[in-house]
Amino acid sequence: MLKQLQLENFRCFESFSIRLNQRFNFFVGANGEGKTSILEAVCVLLRLQSQRSSSLAPLIKAGAKSFSVSGDYEGHSLRFKYGKLRRTLEYDRVDQRTATDYLRLARVVWFANTDIELMRGSSEPRRRYLDFVGSQIDARYRPTLRAYERALRSRNALLKSNPVRLPEIAAYDPPLIEHGTRLRALRSDLVARLAPLAAAAYAEISNQKERVDVYFAPGNAEDFAADLARTREEQLRLRQTVVGPHRDDLDLCVDGMDAQLYASEGQQRTLALALKLGQARLFAETGAMPLLLIDDIFGELDPIRRERLFGSLPEAAQKLVTSTARKWPEDLGEQVTFRLQDRRIEKAE
Repeated sequence: MLKQLQLENFRCFESFSIRLNQRFNFFVGANGEGKTSILEAVCVLLRLQSQRSSSLAPLIKAGAKSFSVSGDYEGHSLRFKYGKLRRTLEYDRVDQRTATDYLRLARVVWFANTDIELMRGSSEPRRRYLDFVGSQIDARYRPTLRAYERALRSRNALLKSNPVRLPEIAAYDPPLIEHGTRLRALRSDLVARLAPLAAAAYAEISNQKERVDVYFAPGNAEDFAADLARTREEQLRLRQTVVGPHRDDLDLCVDGMDAQLYASEGQQRTLALALKLGQARLFAETGAMPLLLIDDIFGELDPIRRERLFGSLPEAAQKLVTSTARKWPEDLGEQVTFRLQDRRIEKAE
């Protein structure tokens, strides 16, 4: 569990420190009081990334030059300080040159209203979901993803150059194929493990007989090298790499039909929740109980589904929950409530 959290110059907060309960922690307050920022700070502390922003720079409080988040997790002291020019990472008060050991410690699942984007729009939110899960269960995932992204950026930059330098582009094909093939295999295995867990979670929340299927939809053929060669003219015309794991996606189906096109909004929201519950259960199965960050999702759920959601959460997991008002079941056992008003936080009696 996360026993303590401290923030400095993070989003709207200049500073504060709180001690957390090992089961349920509720943060209640009006919109704009910083409830979501607290959950975001926990995610940044434990995973060094935000689920709300692709960059950490916007997290620095206006007028400050840096932010820091720190806390005690599973008996270890963690601290991350981020500035536009310098970052420092401490594990048990020792500076870390890399994040490898730091990131092995905690598993995080983020629930939010924006999870509906997993069901709509482009494939990017679904790839980000896979990457956030994969980087937490397999030590190979993060370096493989980063290596593929570096090769892809360099190759695409050369495709956009004028004149196009074909020999230099070809030099990036081997690393792109090597890391892309490995990334595809990691994602395929991940989806195979997640799919039955998400389907079971959907059935529990909805109490319906609909069948849910989750499939991996790779962005290139089995032979990545042949696929690159086949699309060479299209790449030169569009000035970008048109096949590869950067085009990977998930196919989500309800009763055999495309959930994006044919599922109701209620079915889509339930399936998005089920994907996150599947993530939590996968972490628990691998022996790492996750910390659950649940951000103000109750307004979109009817009371029955709300109770089923709470009943489906891993019981032993620590949970941080935000809401504008009390909208959770009464009998949840050990819990503490924090109230936020005028950007101040205090424990409710």
